[in-house]
Amino acid sequence: MLNRLDNGALVFLRPIRAGDKLALQCSLRALSDESTRARFLAPKDRFSRRELAYLTEVDGHDHVAFVAVEALHPTRIVGVGRYVRDPYERDTAEAAITVADHLQGHGLGRLLGEKIADAARTEGIRRFSASMLSDNVAALRLFSAISERLETLPLDGPVREIYAELAA
Repeated sequence: MLNRLDNGALVFLRPIRAGDKLALQCSLRALSDESTRARFLAPKDRFSRRELAYLTEVDGHDHVAFVAVEALHPTRIVGVGRYVRDPYERDTAEAAITVADHLQGHGLGRLLGEKIADAARTEGIRRFSASMLSDNVAALRLFSAISERLETLPLDGPVREIYAELAA
């Protein structure tokens, strides 16, 4: 489906595919150091072969990922939203969202968040968890927007864990 962001950019959201490995690697390399740190909690300049397989070969139930691609450049990934179900707490999934620097603050993160929340609810998931840097205000705002209730717990150092009860 075609979506117009706040800045007028047009993006398609679709499920990630095994053939997205190169595009996903390129999207990581295009992120600023700050965006990479916010997403992975540390510097990261490439994915290993094993990581690329894990990130792109998802089952569509316990591990779901959607990518956003620009309408004018459909092979360029500009956003990823994913969740991975907790194997012990089956109604909980770890969620993560990444948006290309040039589209941050224009609604793509929320769009991806709503997309994975909708998919999660259909799979019986009622809560997202996420580890994030304490200064990541944008991520906190995003998870607040897609949840009924948000709980934050401090972890060691600059990292905190959040739990977002998904809105019905």
